[in-house]
Amino acid sequence: MLEKLIQQIEFLKEIDQLKLVLRQTLICGGERRENSAEHSWHLALAATTLAEHANEPVDISRVVKMVLLHDIVEIDAGDTFIYDDKGNEDKAEREQIAADRLFGLLPESQKDEFMAVWHEFEARESADAKFANAIDRLMPLLHNIMAKGGSWQTHGINRAKVDTLTPKIRDGSETLANFVNQILDDAVEKGYLSA
Repeated sequence: MLEKLIQQIEFLKEIDQLKLVLRQTLICGGERRENSAEHSWHLALAATTLAEHANEPVDISRVVKMVLLHDIVEIDAGDTFIYDDKGNEDKAEREQIAADRLFGLLPESQKDEFMAVWHEFEARESADAKFANAIDRLMPLLHNIMAKGGSWQTHGINRAKVDTLTPKIRDGSETLANFVNQILDDAVEKGYLSA
């Protein structure tokens, strides 16, 4: 039992490094870049708050587990900006290596469980994973709007590029996808996002 506890504590100590991984997304006020731990926490609360808008019934505890685990791999693999085509070429490989190491710190049964949840999120096939991915795409959009264009303006991202994310939102929630279309229209009108 002590050996298992020590493995779990080592994992918890290691994942504290997620607080050091900076994302391109600015926090809602725009004062600084969000870190990946903050992102995961915000997704967990967003999923809990917005679960009624999922296309299909979801197990919210499983969705929360997915969004809390999905970016742990960034400790080793780094955060790959969603619009970075080159960085996304080898993202899956880098993240799998990171998942093997990080989840490998856990006792075998937890390692297998966490790895399975992480793979389910990445595959985007179950209702839970589709909704978790919808929330993962929604929140940075809201951050960019709250930051008056934020990373969109920094990186010259236009509406057509942002629209490529809408299908992943729609897979998990038609309601949220329709909302996103409305707020993106508004963002273009306000000059936060170029047409």
